[in-house]
Amino acid sequence: MGAFDTMMSIRQRKGVRTTEVSEDGTAQQENVTLENKPSSSCTSRRLWKILSFTVGGAIALCTGLLTSVYLATLHENDLWFSNIKEVEREISFRTECGLYYSYYKQMLQAPSLVHGFHDLMYDNKTESMRTINLLQRMNIYQEVFLSVLYRVLPIQKYLEPVYFYIYTLFGLQAVHVAALYVTSWLLSGTWLSGLLAAIWYVANRTDTTRVEFTIPLRENWALPFFAIQVAAITYFLRPSLRPLSERLALLTIFLSTFIFSLLWQFNQFMMLVQALGLFVLDALDMLPAPKATWLYAIQIAALLLVCALQFFNSMILGSLLISFNLSVLIARKLQKNLKTGNFLNRLGKLLLHLFVVLCLTLFLNNMIKRALSLKSDEHIFKFLKAKSGFGATRDFDANLYLCEEAFGLLPWNTFGRLSDTLLLHAYVFVLLVTVTAALAVALRNLRMKYLWTPHVCVFAASGLCSPEVWGLLLKVTRLYSPARMCVMRYAVPMLTLSYLCCKLWPGVMDELSELREFYDPDTVELMHWISTHTPGTAVFAGSMQLLAGVKLCTGRTLTNHPHYEDSNLRARTKAVYQIYAKRPPEDVHALLRALGTDYVILEDSICHERRHPRGCRLRDLLDVANGHMMDGPGENDPDLKLAGHPRFCEEIKRDLPPYTALFTRVFRNKTFHVYKLARDRHPAAREPPPLT
Repeated sequence: MGAFDTMMSIRQRKGVRTTEVSEDGTAQQENVTLENKPSSSCTSRRLWKILSFTVGGAIALCTGLLTSVYLATLHENDLWFSNIKEVEREISFRTECGLYYSYYKQMLQAPSLVHGFHDLMYDNKTESMRTINLLQRMNIYQEVFLSVLYRVLPIQKYLEPVYFYIYTLFGLQAVHVAALYVTSWLLSGTWLSGLLAAIWYVANRTDTTRVEFTIPLRENWALPFFAIQVAAITYFLRPSLRPLSERLALLTIFLSTFIFSLLWQFNQFMMLVQALGLFVLDALDMLPAPKATWLYAIQIAALLLVCALQFFNSMILGSLLISFNLSVLIARKLQKNLKTGNFLNRLGKLLLHLFVVLCLTLFLNNMIKRALSLKSDEHIFKFLKAKSGFGATRDFDANLYLCEEAFGLLPWNTFGRLSDTLLLHAYVFVLLVTVTAALAVALRNLRMKYLWTPHVCVFAASGLCSPEVWGLLLKVTRLYSPARMCVMRYAVPMLTLSYLCCKLWPGVMDELSELREFYDPDTVELMHWISTHTPGTAVFAGSMQLLAGVKLCTGRTLTNHPHYEDSNLRARTKAVYQIYAKRPPEDVHALLRALGTDYVILEDSICHERRHPRGCRLRDLLDVANGHMMDGPGENDPDLKLAGHPRFCEEIKRDLPPYTALFTRVFRNKTFHVYKLARDRHPAAREPPPLT
């Protein structure tokens, strides 16, 4: 049988040779046919790519616009924004939202742009007895830009200023969703994942955006540009890019990083997390070193440019991000050949590299802060220290953050909402597969294809549509074939989309048909009274959230406000909040008058707060900071003492002589109590006591 097989093989080979020689003309024709087939195949693939890109791009545009219209409609239906009074519209911009919008309003009311810029740079109404440069202290260039645009464009007859403002922000949501769509598309290779990411984003909007009820928040301005930056980085980190494509990607990354940094004061903390991620991937040789260097340098350059535009804001110069990125670049120069040698050798170099970067970062940051005498962000580090479990803190400013719901632990009902739309299931599935693959590849040769994005929707959608994820899973289960992989890659996302459409469509229709109206008569009454019964130069003290509305609706001068990134302002706020502590009237009066206060507004919702648990109520934070025991049943630290005076906000309502001599009630409704301060100090009054 072996000889027979050999003979058959020889005969077949001879037959092939004979054909090649005797049928030369036929063979040439076949070669021409074979050459033409790849050409036609390439043409059809190119046409398919163009068609796919056109359809995918059109869907991205439509998805973004529909999201924008959907959110704008929900905002209108919730407040009946088009029908309420101007003062009610302004009151609907709660907390710091009202403060930011007030500068847009101020620029529009200025006699000229030059006058408007001057008032922002030499502002003496945002903080009493102080003149501050708002362009340096706050991220309000977006309000300035919009006000200039509204003045220049011929739209005043057709569009009110407030609508121009809110439509711009809802329009940015279209940009945000489109950027997430593109990122998911780039990661998976199909626009189907982009559509799934966008739908998940909208379906889980309770947990993905706050724009419909806190429109002017800085995050709503900045996050769309952060999403553009992530999409550009995703494209930039693809292998084998053409030089022109690489340069365009770098330009997009720089511009989006710069705009993002200019629009939000917390930019440095988000980008620090991003830089740490890049550092880990770079140190493990999962990213090309030159590209990582470009990204570090772009972050530094963008922040320095923002620093210059904010009149050399020292908080930016003292940021951990600049110190960290500089340390990484310096350490890389000091430690060459970091990624050579055997496994143990590379591991030792890596640990040394981590140590060098950490020490350099702490050293540079400490030197910069000492040189600039920086204390603006110390409350954030106290908050992070307590949040990380390194001991409790009695610091009033840090506890304000710790007790805010936005900075608290993720509520369990969040997981329930994400599960209802299958987002959590998809995210956990993709996370397990990619993390397992990353660990296996890192241990073998320190390489990885996947890029982490900060968007759960993008990550889950791109993973469900990823050929690598399904290919790996099918290979592990020994079921792999190209056909099966293709079926899973498209069938699972399409089934998920079908489920989401069936589940969410009735709810969306109900939301769009539900009509409500803004109703806050007590605050409207308060603002009207302030506007008509107090002089324009009057100085008001109260809670940060309420005073932002006072500034917007009445234009009165404030003692404090919600933009908390300044050590002097934090001290002012703590002094003002003694109205809710257990302090004698003489102390409270002295503290308020030291800030130039003419009127103080007390809120029953704060004085008798029940929204937060014991220990997180504002009065509890003040008691602990002052060394006093908290009210109500529960434990107290052993070193806390009983206060020697009753709570000011409760006792002042009894109209006792020590209080009426210093505070005269001039306005009251069900929610607010306004007191005018006596200008001549009470004989028993003292100098402002020090705050611990």
